[in-house]
Amino acid sequence: MNLIPNPDTLSFRTSSYSDRSDCVAVADIPGGTVVRDSKYPEHGYLPFSGPEWVALLHSTRS
Repeated sequence: MNLIPNPDTLSFRTSSYSDRSDCVAVADIPGGTVVRDSKYPEHGYLPFSGPEWVALLHSTRS
């Protein structure tokens, strides 16, 4: 699976839980999700496969 999409084609969104000082943006990609710091989008993003993303969400909610 290729998890390296062109960032210009991604539709990032932020959580309603984010505030101005601590924002994370996510975008869906085929087979996964990418995450970036919304204050510094030029620094790139981290790709996660679908199973990795689910595991991350479960671990952060615990």
